[in-house]
Amino acid sequence: MKIGVLALQGAFREHCWMLERCGVTALEIRKPEELDDVAGLIIPGGESTTIGKLMAQWGLMEKIKIRAREGMAVYGTCAGMIILAKDIVGSDQPRLGLMDVTVRRNGFGRQKESFEAAMFVPEFGDNPVQAVFIRAPYIEQANDKVKILAMVNEKVVIARQDNILVTAFHPELTDDDRIHKYFISMINEKG
Repeated sequence: MKIGVLALQGAFREHCWMLERCGVTALEIRKPEELDDVAGLIIPGGESTTIGKLMAQWGLMEKIKIRAREGMAVYGTCAGMIILAKDIVGSDQPRLGLMDVTVRRNGFGRQKESFEAAMFVPEFGDNPVQAVFIRAPYIEQANDKVKILAMVNEKVVIARQDNILVTAFHPELTDDDRIHKYFISMINEKG
């Protein structure tokens, strides 16, 4: 199985390493045609405005929307969550708008308010997930098509809608591969 990692800006290399550790081939994606070879796509953390502008500039926006509507699984971490959201509080920045959520950028505060938290996620078993939040967003509103998987401080930080998965934090910065394995299982669901 080949999974793409959007490699325009942000922590894409760490996602590639995590995917390889999970036994799948990771491909760095920079051009629209490279999406033809992957079963799923990860949009990493970084600076969401910059990533969105680069995606538009390099012609990736429409291709990702087409592939996602055809069923390709897409996983966004931190900035990736923002880019996948239909609405962003106080922003009209470029976005894919594939998930029926409203996201608040820097929802937990600026860089100095970054933190780690252990949280229970039923889908990932009994052991808590250690999550690294760096200028993290959160989901402020979600429609009933969105499944909430976990919350921190009463804020939604993991959610899924059909073939779209988002986390407000950076699992690629830990040794815990359960979220990446969950994303791989989403791809396998499609057969």
